[in-house]
Amino acid sequence: MTPPDAPDNRWSDLDRPPLNAPALRRALVRPGSLWTSLEVVRETGSTNSDLAARAAGPEAPGEGVVLVAEAQHAARGRLDRRWTAPPRSGLFVSVYLVPGPGVPQERWGWVPLLAGVAVATGLSRAAGVDTALKWPNDLLVTVDGEERKAGGILAERAGEGIVLGIGLNVSLRAGELPVPTAGSLALAGAVTTDRDPLLRALLRSLEQWYGDWRAAGGDPVASGVQETYAAGCATLGRRVRALLPGEREVTGEAVALDGDGRLVIASDDGGRQPVGAGDIVHLRPAEAG
Repeated sequence: MTPPDAPDNRWSDLDRPPLNAPALRRALVRPGSLWTSLEVVRETGSTNSDLAARAAGPEAPGEGVVLVAEAQHAARGRLDRRWTAPPRSGLFVSVYLVPGPGVPQERWGWVPLLAGVAVATGLSRAAGVDTALKWPNDLLVTVDGEERKAGGILAERAGEGIVLGIGLNVSLRAGELPVPTAGSLALAGAVTTDRDPLLRALLRSLEQWYGDWRAAGGDPVASGVQETYAAGCATLGRRVRALLPGEREVTGEAVALDGDGRLVIASDDGGRQPVGAGDIVHLRPAEAG
């Protein structure tokens, strides 16, 4: 018998029941849906790595494959940063998308941004939590009046498409936070931390936004992605410091998103710098002067 305190025992934490994979498949994998299969694994290193390996193999998956892990021990964020979370404390999901041939590859960079819009709108409905977007891939919630990072998005080219990973802290408690700046839906006052309806809402929202964007040929204006992202982006209108490749920095006000999804910074030297990659630091008033 599995010991009651074993991390993979479904009864080891009654506040964190396992996902109901058959019910999720019945709700999401249906004729005409984007989602063609849904698998829930007890533990893996990284769902993104697993799907990317499949995409590079001889039996590449078709579009719409969903892989969810109850726990990850080698999860990756941007710049290959690593993070872990207690089993069943969050949503750790990767999906495989193939935007082409109807969407030019130069527009594929909008996929992580539209994913941010989809997550934010889905969580607003299902969890009653306002989720702000920190460019380019962080999901922010408000805990005790402060912005906290509750999740992130990672998109990687793989095979003929894109592996899109979403990590979201759902029931993480204050004592379990990896860093003081982290947060979770529970700490932000979510009306539910039941991961089944949260995952359904997230994937349905992603299906809608991705479908609209692809139907528009990847046009961020016609699909509404650019406008909606800008409206929910906590970075725009803020003073920021951009840490760029090559150990360069730009400090100034984030003023816009351009047509390629880049963050435009009105820099302190009087120029306008479009930033396509790098770390963005939101500056507090004391740091901004």
